[in-house]
Amino acid sequence: MLDGTRVAGAIRAELAPRVTEFLAARGRRPALHIVLVGDDPASQIYVRNKERAGTDAGLLVTVHRLPASAPLEDVLATVRRLNADSACDGILVQAPLPKTIGKQGTEQVFDAIDPAKDVDGFHPHNVGLLVQGRAALKPCTPSGVIELLDREGQSLAGKYAVVIGRSEIVGKPMALLLLQRDATVTICHSKTPDLEATCARADILVAAIGRPGFVTPAFVKPGAVVIDVGINRVDSRDQAVALFGANHPRLVGFDTRGSMVVGDVHPAVVDVAGAMTPVPGGVGPLTIAMLLKNTLVAAEGRPRT
Repeated sequence: MLDGTRVAGAIRAELAPRVTEFLAARGRRPALHIVLVGDDPASQIYVRNKERAGTDAGLLVTVHRLPASAPLEDVLATVRRLNADSACDGILVQAPLPKTIGKQGTEQVFDAIDPAKDVDGFHPHNVGLLVQGRAALKPCTPSGVIELLDREGQSLAGKYAVVIGRSEIVGKPMALLLLQRDATVTICHSKTPDLEATCARADILVAAIGRPGFVTPAFVKPGAVVIDVGINRVDSRDQAVALFGANHPRLVGFDTRGSMVVGDVHPAVVDVAGAMTPVPGGVGPLTIAMLLKNTLVAAEGRPRT
């Protein structure tokens, strides 16, 4: 198992002296501002985890909460105010935004963020730099995966990598980062013919589709490295049993909480893969660690005030 929790801890430990140096030089802590619109339960949890991790790392974290009924202009006004705030180093708008904002409105919000404060790495300016291999602020989940592979001694050069998923947040930037490390990359999605056979040729397989247990052993080349980006909530005990079997220890937790978090990769893949990430405890902690790193990078790169 590739231990994302351990690697994330190592990344945070490396940031600590840089945070101390920044505080000594600037007289303030690196500041992360999170914009949370609405009351989506998952988003509330994610923001709380980011707030806690940032505070523990010595950052100043401020959460700006807007109601689900907030119009697009209010969200944009919040972003613009943070852009103009000289004491704000990083801006994160928690996705997804309410449906009333819409896809076009969501794009306007992310486009409005100052690229120098875009700690998610989603702004078109930063995406363009990422394509050219010059981005200072890279999307947190894909860059966390690269850190994990590097620190766990998994070589990338010359390997055949398959990414299942073409999202702007994970799939596309993941493919770019793998390509920049000299892997040969294929992006697969719902319209890919013979998906199973394509995946089964991969030395490195990244699953980021949001479907619990979708990637079965038939998708995996024996000995391949499997990265599970999926975070899926399972509320059905029958589905949990179908994934893990009737006597799996994780069912004890399911019976206690009434749900469980699983990845996109079926648990049986552990018998085929050479290395893989668990869910939870794999990619998730790395995403937050890279958010903290991006915030510090953004802070260090801004002019002194």
